[in-house]
Amino acid sequence: MNHPAYLKVGSVIGITCPSGYVSAERVAYAVHVLQQWGFTVKMGATVGTEHNYFSGTDEARLADLQAMMDDPKIDAILMGRGGYGMSRIIDDLNLTAFAKKPKWVCGFSDITVLHSHLEARLGMASLHSPMCGAFKPETENESYLKTFYAALTGETIYYHAPASAHNRVGQVESILTGGNLSLLVHLIGSASEVETAEKILFIEDIGEHLYKIDRMMLTLKRAGKLDNLKGLILGGFTDMEDTERPFGQTLEEIIADKVKEYHYPVCFNFPSGHQEVNHTLMLGGMHKLIVTENGGTLELKH
Repeated sequence: MNHPAYLKVGSVIGITCPSGYVSAERVAYAVHVLQQWGFTVKMGATVGTEHNYFSGTDEARLADLQAMMDDPKIDAILMGRGGYGMSRIIDDLNLTAFAKKPKWVCGFSDITVLHSHLEARLGMASLHSPMCGAFKPETENESYLKTFYAALTGETIYYHAPASAHNRVGQVESILTGGNLSLLVHLIGSASEVETAEKILFIEDIGEHLYKIDRMMLTLKRAGKLDNLKGLILGGFTDMEDTERPFGQTLEEIIADKVKEYHYPVCFNFPSGHQEVNHTLMLGGMHKLIVTENGGTLELKH
């Protein structure tokens, strides 16, 4: 996999909102912290603008993202927020200039669509990372923002996940891919479809019913996305809901059941996803995953 150049003091980070609406006030503290880190920030036209659910019309969001992707002076693009909207514009995004001067695409949730698209079309690494709303006075010294800085600047990144009764022990070294489970399933059959063979797959989600998680995992399985993995990492599955008539399995049991016939390591409770502790992962980067009875560790291999 290819990856953009790492950032240094003076590097330029663009901020755009290609999906849901986010207020300019919510973005302001992120700008403050990024500048404290020594970066220059370029604000996109969609920051603080709105059109129904979105941060602008499809045309406006596409134009703003395209300008950021094409600008050779921008070194990274941080998304204002996720939500929904990237799928509406992804097929009209031109990657020609980006391929000549790639930059780090940073975000998660709905941004999974763009992460997967860059991997499928260009073999380009990107950062599954916090977005602007994560930057607050009370969080600026938190470890998960420090790992975002480390990922941008090429520092060593090492993570630990607590033990889980549903973990499957093992050790593997491979490329990491994935993101939001519902988006990965949504992309199957499209030009942005994720390729999982011989890779470590990371998935996370929020606000889904347990039966929908079961259905999405079955979709991945039926599409062959779970067959030839090197490893599976489960991030935050927050605000899961059950139906009035209980589904009958926990989230962990649902996922463990779908991969029970495979032999690759499985790591639950990884600290990334729709939760306060949301560590940055380099999708497309080479990683070493070790799962033992004491939990899991993941290390980015530069």
